[in-house]
Amino acid sequence: MDVRSLFAAQKYAAQRPATDPQPGTGDIQQKFIEAAGDFISTLQDTEETAAKAMVGDADPHALVQALSQSELAVETVVAVRNKVVEAYQEILRMPV
Repeated sequence: MDVRSLFAAQKYAAQRPATDPQPGTGDIQQKFIEAAGDFISTLQDTEETAAKAMVGDADPHALVQALSQSELAVETVVAVRNKVVEAYQEILRMPV
């Protein structure tokens, strides 16, 4: 038996657990549901802050901060959507 192949098999076996999913990390569907919930709550908080600022109950700095947070959230969602569409188009281009 070749010693190099034995060492390679041992190294592979040692590295294999590093690629296994960690227990308790949840599935991807749950992560997307949580991200969508966070996005919705960010937009709702911004709307509430904007409504308070219109009647004079909110600090202008709080309004600017809420608007910048919602802008960042929308840009993030658009970037994720673009990546999903790009991946879908790549799958469509694959030969069958």
